[in-house]
Amino acid sequence: MSNGVDMKDLRRRMDGAISAFRHDLASLRTGRASANLLDPITVEAYGSPMPISQVATISVPESRMISVSVWDKSLVNAVDKAIRESQLGLNPIMDGTNLRVPIPELNEERRKEMVKICHQYAEQARIAARHVRRDGMDHLKKAEKDGDIGKDEHHSLSEDVQKLTDDTIAAIDKLMAEKEQEILQV
Repeated sequence: MSNGVDMKDLRRRMDGAISAFRHDLASLRTGRASANLLDPITVEAYGSPMPISQVATISVPESRMISVSVWDKSLVNAVDKAIRESQLGLNPIMDGTNLRVPIPELNEERRKEMVKICHQYAEQARIAARHVRRDGMDHLKKAEKDGDIGKDEHHSLSEDVQKLTDDTIAAIDKLMAEKEQEILQV
């Protein structure tokens, strides 16, 4: 909409928040090995932080083991340190330029920690959705101030923006509840 707010753009950005949240959830482990588990880890390499996938090949040879083959021998210690310091509670075993990362059975305490992390990811996604809403509302205020839209249209469009935000947050909450259930299953 040229005179108000671009709802397609707002929807795309809100969908982006949900997509990023899904990606974060995929990295939370539920007791089985997954290559996505290491996605959020960044490694200090060549003077800047890099995603682990840009310095190593990650594979899953067994259901409870992740194998990390570091390409540059000088980065093995940095990758080991990054995995250990992540919130995932993993302890890699060095074997030359390879790291074997056993996935321990989740105990109840660790499951509760995972649920807390899940809630943190959900809150980040909600905040992203609220930022998009704020941008949309700012555009509406500016359009009304500039005389592009009237007060009634501003009110109607702001309700649409709020409904989109509410729907997005509801989707985030639903995904979080599903993941929490998956983590807590024994």
